[in-house]
Amino acid sequence: MAPPPLTPSLAGMFNTVIVGIDGKPGGRDALALARHLSGPDASLSLAYVYQGDAVPARGSSGAFEVTERDRGHALLETARREAGIEAGLLTGAAPSVGRGLHELVEREHADLLVVGSSSRGLIGRVAQGDDARAALNGAECAVAVAPAGYAERHVAWREIGVGYDGSPQSAHALEVAKELAEKHGAKVSAFEAVSLPSYTFAGGAEAIAAALSSYVESARQRIAALGVEPHAAYGVPAEELALYGASLDLIVVGSRGYGPIGRVFHGSTSNHLARVARCALLVLPRADIADGTPATSG
Repeated sequence: MAPPPLTPSLAGMFNTVIVGIDGKPGGRDALALARHLSGPDASLSLAYVYQGDAVPARGSSGAFEVTERDRGHALLETARREAGIEAGLLTGAAPSVGRGLHELVEREHADLLVVGSSSRGLIGRVAQGDDARAALNGAECAVAVAPAGYAERHVAWREIGVGYDGSPQSAHALEVAKELAEKHGAKVSAFEAVSLPSYTFAGGAEAIAAALSSYVESARQRIAALGVEPHAAYGVPAEELALYGASLDLIVVGSRGYGPIGRVFHGSTSNHLARVARCALLVLPRADIADGTPATSG
């Protein structure tokens, strides 16, 4: 049985990293983000997935697969040369780009997959295209998404944020963020969205406003107790987190608390962030934290 993907090292970096490259600007953005997230001795691979069958159908000449594989290899060599880096080159055929990237992650035992945003998105925002959406959901490792234009404008990180809700998954995200921040000399903040239905409250507008203010202040105090800069607001978590991310260089969130351990599975919050975040996004797979310590799969 293949060993599971590993968590980031104690230095907060990832050690076996795959970057999705397709010849579009999003690939350059993904590579720039991968270099920020990779450890100093990380194994970096550039990957190109083309649509097709990993095993050609009986009776097929295989000419299309050979042409696509050669084209992909040439594209990856160009990307590696232009970036001036040492990196492995991976090509593969799959019914979808997302599935192909997942297969490469499993084969290489990667702990991080990095992809770019849709070319149709606004500069400086994550805009989740079909390939990125498929790469994110169900991956066996952490997945990072670079916003459009990241390669041209990225600078030293100043602030890393965390979507926090008190769950073990968000606590794990906070630890990863702290480790990354230590390496980059950045500060860490965390945000909790207070989201309660209106029928929870009784009384008039003033009483409701006072109750909401109390809940938000309690959330800030909980986060401050974690030793990071606290942020909290009342509202829909996905929308409030997107606003919070506008001033960040990276936002880290945990996968939702169900789905197979060691895989990324989106809930509505992380899925929304993967469409509209204004900074780089890192989604961690669900970890086994029954004993209080993240398992090596997460």
